Amino acid sequence: MNRNATGKPRVTLLGLGDMGTALARAWLSAGYPLTVWNRTPSRAERLAGEGADVAASAAEAVAASRLVVACLLDDGSVGSALADADLRGRDLFNVTTGTPGEARARAEWARGLGARFVSGGIMAVPPMVGDPDSGGYVFYSGSREAFEEHEEALSAATGAVFVGADAGLADLHDVALLSAMNGMFSGIAHAFALVRNEEVSLGEFAPLLSGWLTAMAGAVHTGAERLESGDHTTGVVSNLAMQVRGARTMLRTAEEQGVSTELLEPYADLMERRVAQGHGDEDNAGLVELLTASRP
Repeated sequence: MNRNATGKPRVTLLGLGDMGTALARAWLSAGYPLTVWNRTPSRAERLAGEGADVAASAAEAVAASRLVVACLLDDGSVGSALADADLRGRDLFNVTTGTPGEARARAEWARGLGARFVSGGIMAVPPMVGDPDSGGYVFYSGSREAFEEHEEALSAATGAVFVGADAGLADLHDVALLSAMNGMFSGIAHAFALVRNEEVSLGEFAPLLSGWLTAMAGAVHTGAERLESGDHTTGVVSNLAMQVRGARTMLRTAEEQGVSTELLEPYADLMERRVAQGHGDEDNAGLVELLTASRP
């Protein structure tokens, strides 16, 4: 691999959107020689002044180093960008947002072209990249050997967490955490909608809401224990039968406040279905059984 005076290996980066640009600047700041390519050349040119080498094509960029990182629009963009590239002997790290199935198919494709493949799921926003104290990181899965060889370079941009040899696991972890985040955001939106038109200071309400969500976060660990043990009833504090009654109160309150119930109804419906099946003495972890009931 092409190395600079400090012995750091060259990194090739394909894609210079907001996230790609943040990754590029993090590697440059850490002293890694960097070759970049972007479909729109102007985005690459602005990094040339910061020390990056700009390739005229994705194929040329791939040829510059063993470690190739793709941070593009979608899986189709990855295939299109690399259509003319020689991937033999390269280590392709694809941090483009995608599904587990896309990652597994892309891994087979890359291996067929002579490359080791690792998929990545970025758990950070661009301002968190390059800041070791931000808490940001990337899930990686696929070739463990490739990950271990390049872990130091990857970690120079942001935290690196390897989750398994199955190339789809990084994307699965990524989407699972983002799904939980979206559920939290929907609850936050509904809570603010309930109080915003009353004599309630949103600035004073916000820490109450944040504190309550933090206090309830322990349910994540309890839920995991119940799902692993199969015991959904021992030590239950607030069972589903009770929660269904509470959900009805929440729905009526929303109607009184003139707030749509569309964010609450799907979850309330799930709880009612589980209770109707005779599981009113359980807590929320049992709802996972409903969500996965059709899975073989």
